[in-house]
Amino acid sequence: MIIYARPNKTGVRTSVVNRVWRWKDERGRGMATISQLANKRLKSIGPKASITSAAKTMRTARIGSLFVKKGKQLVGIVTDTDIVRRAVASGKPLGKLTVEKIMTTPICTIEGSQSVDDAQDMMADLGVRHLGVTKNGEIMGIVSVRNLLLHYKRYAQSKISQEMGYSEPKISQD
Repeated sequence: MIIYARPNKTGVRTSVVNRVWRWKDERGRGMATISQLANKRLKSIGPKASITSAAKTMRTARIGSLFVKKGKQLVGIVTDTDIVRRAVASGKPLGKLTVEKIMTTPICTIEGSQSVDDAQDMMADLGVRHLGVTKNGEIMGIVSVRNLLLHYKRYAQSKISQEMGYSEPKISQD
């Protein structure tokens, strides 16, 4: 199936899907590290906060996860998926449920120097959409599936532009 196609220099149409598969081996060479993709503006909430409060914080910040902090110590992560699957599905009043009842612990992390492919594989293997990004054992950011998708999209667009001899519009992450 061709999702998107443009004529190449010889006039033959080629698909982005075929190009991405061909570029798969190139992704490791000169590609971004996870720390370059990570959101370093970390948001957190206390374990005793209500689910409603967590959801409002996520909506306001336009994010899908919050680190859970007890004092200065990170004790878990709560995601929009946790809220739906563990809180809403429980049928209990959301204002009375606390973050600590539904948070995921321990936090799944990846070293910031690792590759985008490593993060993709880890997310798929663990069944998570967010990874804490560490540097020397300390969490310094977070990366989500959305970050990876935007990265791959920009990469594919730049490769197409190089091959076709023209530029595509830039895609911002925000």
